[in-house]
Amino acid sequence: MANLALTGILEKMTGKDKDYRYMATSDLLNELSKEGFKLDVDLEPKLSSIVIQQLDDAAGDVSGLAVKCLAPLVKKIREQQVLEMTNKLCDKLLNGKEQNRDIASIALKTIVAEVPNATVAQSVLVSISPKLIRGIVTQGMGTEIKCECLDILCDVLHKYGNLMASDHEVLLSALLPQLNTNQASVRKKAVSCIASLASSLSDDLLAKATVEIVQLLKNQATKSEITRTNIQMIGALSRAVGYRFGPHLGDAVPILINYCNNASENDEELREYSLQALESFLLRCPRDISSYCDQILHLTLEFLSHDPNFTDNMEEDTDDESYAEEEDDESANEYTDDEDVSWKVRRAAAKCLAALIVSRPEMLSRLYEEACPKLIDRFKEREENVKMDVFNTFTELLRQTGNVTKGQTDFDESSPRYLLKQEVAKIVRSVNKQLREKSIKTKVGAFSILKELVIVLPDCLADHIGSLTPGIEKALCDKSSTSNLKIEALVFTRLVLASHAPPVFHPYIKALSAPIISAVSERYYKVTAEALRVCGELVRVVRPDIEVYGFDFKPYVHPIYAAIMSRLTNQDQDQEVKECAISCMGLVVSTFGDHLGAELPSCLPVLVDRMGNEITRLTAVKAFAVIAASPLHLDLSCVLEHVIAELTAFLRKANRALRQATLGTLNTLIVGYGDKIGSAAYEVIVVELSTLISDSDLHMAALALELCCTLMADKRSGPNVGLTVRNKVLPQALTLIRSSLLQGQALLALQNFFTALIYSANTSFDALLESLLSTAKPSAQTGAVAKQALFSIAQCVAVLCLAAGDKKCSSTVNMLTDILKADSSTNSAKQHLSLLCLGEIGRRKDLSAHDHIENIVIESFQSPFEEIKSAASYALGNIAVGNLPKYLPFILDKIDNQQKKQYLLLHSLKEVIVRQSVDKAEFDYSSVDKITKLLFNHCESDEEGVRNVVAECLGKIALIEPGKLVPALKERTSSPAAFTRATVVIAVKYSIVERQEKIDEILYPEISTFLMLIKDQDRHVRRAAVLALSTAAHNKPNLIKSLLPELLPLLYDQTVIKKELIRTVDLGPFKHTVDDGLELRKAAFECVDTLLDSCLDQVNPSSFIVPYLLSGLDDHYDVKMPCHLILSKLADKCPSAVLAVLDSLVSPLHKTINFRPKQDAVKQEVDRNEDMIRSALRAIASLNRISGGDCSHRFKNLMNEIGKSQTLSEKYSSIRNE
Repeated sequence: MANLALTGILEKMTGKDKDYRYMATSDLLNELSKEGFKLDVDLEPKLSSIVIQQLDDAAGDVSGLAVKCLAPLVKKIREQQVLEMTNKLCDKLLNGKEQNRDIASIALKTIVAEVPNATVAQSVLVSISPKLIRGIVTQGMGTEIKCECLDILCDVLHKYGNLMASDHEVLLSALLPQLNTNQASVRKKAVSCIASLASSLSDDLLAKATVEIVQLLKNQATKSEITRTNIQMIGALSRAVGYRFGPHLGDAVPILINYCNNASENDEELREYSLQALESFLLRCPRDISSYCDQILHLTLEFLSHDPNFTDNMEEDTDDESYAEEEDDESANEYTDDEDVSWKVRRAAAKCLAALIVSRPEMLSRLYEEACPKLIDRFKEREENVKMDVFNTFTELLRQTGNVTKGQTDFDESSPRYLLKQEVAKIVRSVNKQLREKSIKTKVGAFSILKELVIVLPDCLADHIGSLTPGIEKALCDKSSTSNLKIEALVFTRLVLASHAPPVFHPYIKALSAPIISAVSERYYKVTAEALRVCGELVRVVRPDIEVYGFDFKPYVHPIYAAIMSRLTNQDQDQEVKECAISCMGLVVSTFGDHLGAELPSCLPVLVDRMGNEITRLTAVKAFAVIAASPLHLDLSCVLEHVIAELTAFLRKANRALRQATLGTLNTLIVGYGDKIGSAAYEVIVVELSTLISDSDLHMAALALELCCTLMADKRSGPNVGLTVRNKVLPQALTLIRSSLLQGQALLALQNFFTALIYSANTSFDALLESLLSTAKPSAQTGAVAKQALFSIAQCVAVLCLAAGDKKCSSTVNMLTDILKADSSTNSAKQHLSLLCLGEIGRRKDLSAHDHIENIVIESFQSPFEEIKSAASYALGNIAVGNLPKYLPFILDKIDNQQKKQYLLLHSLKEVIVRQSVDKAEFDYSSVDKITKLLFNHCESDEEGVRNVVAECLGKIALIEPGKLVPALKERTSSPAAFTRATVVIAVKYSIVERQEKIDEILYPEISTFLMLIKDQDRHVRRAAVLALSTAAHNKPNLIKSLLPELLPLLYDQTVIKKELIRTVDLGPFKHTVDDGLELRKAAFECVDTLLDSCLDQVNPSSFIVPYLLSGLDDHYDVKMPCHLILSKLADKCPSAVLAVLDSLVSPLHKTINFRPKQDAVKQEVDRNEDMIRSALRAIASLNRISGGDCSHRFKNLMNEIGKSQTLSEKYSSIRNE
């Protein structure tokens, strides 16, 4: 049927009437675009030739439609027809009439773009490549034809460069000479064509092309416009091939720098292109360009102020505003600079400097000394576009400072932050001048610089608020200000108010508050929302402390209240504005409530009303928490009952954030207003919150238990509340305690809950203890209790006993010791729990009143069951904490005399030492000596478990007595026994903790001795040194900063697969390969991962990615996982270094995501492989977020492959939504 219709259409297409032809071509396009369209074999040639014929139609709109028909047609006809069409089109292009040339070119491009598969593409390429090359190289061909051929070839190479490997050499020799022709348009097209070809060239051909271009550049006699083209070519090549251009930088960079310096006065474009090429090198070949960075830095700084046609003395430091206004019109008449293009050089220099800042974190301190003053000085740039680039470059410098110094607290004189602080006054002076300019764009840029500055150095503007205020005022009040400028000014004001001490602002509140309050009534919702957020900060600043009246805030109360109230009551406005108005009103009421007595009865009901609306209820709940926590203790009687009822109902809602906020708000309300809430309401709340106590959401469970404790602690809650808690909450709590997930905040809340139960009305201690202990019994449904759960139960038993008083406590201890005496040979949960309970009670209370308790516990060391033994060693250690003088000598004595129980006794000792190092209790000196001597004797133990415990004990004692231990540990780094060397390094690892300790200054000068063992012969020692470095980098980066230049190459060396550490074990029927270096490599990569967080300015990412990270991505499962994490981090923090080598990273990732385990693989292997694929996809997702990643063909293909595979694309999209 379709083909009958087609015949009719084709007849009309060849008719005389133009309108008929147009309609018929349009019908054909519709037919071809239908899904199920199929062509008869005999119609194909006819249809193809008619469409080609239509391309030459005299009516432009008909030929335009015919081109559109080509796209669907190419997919519907056979290869032979496609080839015939391309041949005809090529013929038209090269030999046809001039007026048909354009349309033939467009048609060829359409066919190239729409070719359905690789085999057809291959045939098309074979057919058209020689013809296009002929069009380019034939003598006497018109410039236009050459340009069209180059254009089409560029498209072909971009899409199918890899399929044409055999023609690469021919293509190259045809294209390179075009760079020297006299026609500028041909040269320009040739540049993009060679760049498209370059990304698929082999390394040899790429080298050949580069060498040829560099030779041309070396030739001084070349015309300057051709030199310009060649420099553009170098830049385009580097952009196309990324890091593969690295080996050629040695030739290219010196030439470019030379051209920049020696170009003639008016050859600005030459300089611009050279700087653009250098910028591309910095971003794409960071490793190979490192030796030229200094030269490039000086070059960019010189050209940043390159303005030969303009003398600076006219505009030196004129702070006078009136001057700026007058000279505006006159200067426009007297000096026009249409012919002055020096601004292009300045812009290129600014961008090149930005590339240097982004790609070289290790040069930051130098950049502050040399580049920062120059950039600040250039804020006065007269070309607005260049000024924006100078601003952007400066912003990059600030951002990089924030990146590099994240998490560092103390700064020395050379740290980037310290250097930035010295420049703040200059920055503010310069920016203030920019805020007086007329241009809106300039002001927005100036505010964005201030904003970045406050983010990086939160309290740096304290002395400059006065000078910045007029700028903020003007931005908010000026008639010409755009909403964009207002938003920037408001965001900056909010950040400043939030990050500085309130008194700093008090002299300027009058000037600041009026524009902010008027901005609340702006029409554009984004300005309003931002203004409301600023108001919230303003309220805090105006009255920072309720008790102290340092500043008269009363004049501001009503204006602020009125502005916000008008927004709060307005219903038809954006959700963001509604939410900001609610939270801001919460702050206003809680801060100024005592001066708003008359207004509260009309304002609070509005907030309650917002609680009833699904869109705003969460924000309203949080606002009430703020109001309830106010130290003004406002009268809420008009809404309290309603609020409590609403909140209780919210505990049933599915929205997790809402339930969480509700629990917090209820808690605050009950603490502040319990006397106004009836005990009946308490019971309802208890019933509702009991359902939230489960291990499926521990955070929620903790909040619910805290609220429950608040309810029970309230003296006014009647006996019924206690009863309801026992009936509803206690069963849930006893279920929760059996959970193996229970920890942290939830466990603490549970302990407080049991304490509160004892204190609350009529709950018997014995019944509670009984129910707690019985949770440890294995139940029919859930089986035995998890080991973690036994620890939780023991801790709750201990707090319960302490809350119940000494008498109950000692009877409980007697009961527990009786259990131990009764059946010491069985592996019952009862025994296990009794030991843990004794430990927990002993840690909190001295048990020396119970005779021989230590001997009863040590009896359990004989048990045949591992967990009973470890529980006993835990118990013994914790009982010793309760009374050191009595029990510590006992443990030390046993360690010396009982070889068999050594490991367990060392664990007991570890419990004692760890508790002491945290609680800062003093050991007496004799026992420290005894302990250290004993520990050093066990350094060489053959058992790894013993060595680890010894190391941890030594590390924790070092925290208590650093003066003695650091020298003793250092002395043993040169011990002949490898195990001893490893143990002392691990001990140092345990002594580097996050909080400040007195060991820090003793360890600082000595730490290199320990870490340099990363060069040791023994792999155990090397791994210990890597782990210690990792801990130091995480907890105290300043300890190791100065050592990194020496340590990093050694660390990188540990990530390499060492053949000598791989051995084959013969197991008879089969051989098994063991890689002893695996743990070391894994530790080394994890260490690099930590260093990227804390010492980014010391790590040179490009020298690490290739070869080290690259080999890690292709290593064992355990090594790949940390490597994927590192790759994601680098993509985020040093995108340019990653972009430069993106091509080479694709193949290991591709291999990983396509790996299939063997058919007979066990479930564990399958799961691990799944985890690995997800981890690789996470890294790929981070790479995909880098802008500019699309220049890598390989990466593009990888993304396409993921998109086409159903399983991979599902995993990928779920990862992106995480």
